[in-house]
Amino acid sequence: MRYFLAKASDGPVLIVAQRIDEIAAELARRGWSAQFHPSYTRMVPAHHVTTLRLIGCPDPNPVHRRFFDPPRGTLSGDLDLIGRQYIEAVYSELRRWLAAQDQAMPIGVPFSGGIDSGAILLCLYKLLLNEGQTPARLKAFTLSVDGEGEDARQAHDFLRLTHLEMLGEIIDVCSTSLDPLGAVAVIEDYKSLDVECAAVNLALLAGIRGRYPDWRLLVDGDGGDENLKDYPIEENSELTIRSVVNNSMLYQEGWGVDSIKHSLTYSGGYSRACVRTYACAREYGFYGFSPYTRPSVIAVAEAIPFAELTEGSHERLYALKGEIVSRGIRFVLGLEMPIFPKRRFQHGSVSGTQAARLFPQDEARYRRHFEALHASVV
Repeated sequence: MRYFLAKASDGPVLIVAQRIDEIAAELARRGWSAQFHPSYTRMVPAHHVTTLRLIGCPDPNPVHRRFFDPPRGTLSGDLDLIGRQYIEAVYSELRRWLAAQDQAMPIGVPFSGGIDSGAILLCLYKLLLNEGQTPARLKAFTLSVDGEGEDARQAHDFLRLTHLEMLGEIIDVCSTSLDPLGAVAVIEDYKSLDVECAAVNLALLAGIRGRYPDWRLLVDGDGGDENLKDYPIEENSELTIRSVVNNSMLYQEGWGVDSIKHSLTYSGGYSRACVRTYACAREYGFYGFSPYTRPSVIAVAEAIPFAELTEGSHERLYALKGEIVSRGIRFVLGLEMPIFPKRRFQHGSVSGTQAARLFPQDEARYRRHFEALHASVV
């Protein structure tokens, strides 16, 4: 959710919308385009209620009141217990979601064979069986660019090892269809990794839509990396393992609303990631859901004693996610889940030799394009 505080002759006007371009369009409709700049828009941060006072000069800062603050590190270091509670929470959220859906509607899982999408697929498969519904509703969609990419091979191996080959479907697209600048416009952002992830996500969704004009439901693994802190610390000079394991919901919320690094326009963490997923799905008429973003699942993740389990080791932190999820899948579903090395979506969908050319991480270029999108308004 975004908002913008405009000025009218009768007093301030609060404009609330889901997107920056929607705010710009409303200001233009009212003849107030001169007031607009994309950086003046504000995003409501995750897990907070935002209160604004519309009277005051200059405009008072908003007040953010946290409504979700799960206790940290309250579980023991027993990985079997942690895994069971984590996957039980995921399964329960999926069951609650499934009960609200039309049983005639098929369900797609954007699938790489990685830990998050793999656990989602296995949970949905068992859930449909346990609820007396046909797993034929389920499809695992994997993107392959120019017939290449480790994700396609990994997804095949995952489905073979779990005897679910019948669920898999490869969406093969040409590399010329990848459009990072188009992704900038869809997600209204310019951070390289977010833009490039959105570019391949849009290619996958376009491929699904081309084959299945009426498909609506998608369940993805977004939020799994945030919950179990599975991002390479070495790629961000601002992070240390101590900051990652000791700051509450760092990857979900960023540095927090009281931090000098807090982005008023993007609010960091989940806010950026959720837009990246939601905006792409909306672009092609899909309804997306991820149980990993639900409070009950995040609460279990926050209760994990990460500092105790990792003891300052990056390698232990990166290995933890596979251990927790595979043990939980074994206990809750009675299935053995294969674990493969982690890779980013944009890197797993293309050949290793093409990745650097297709995804140069040119943030300056993306930023210039983002600013150009609103140049006629500003």
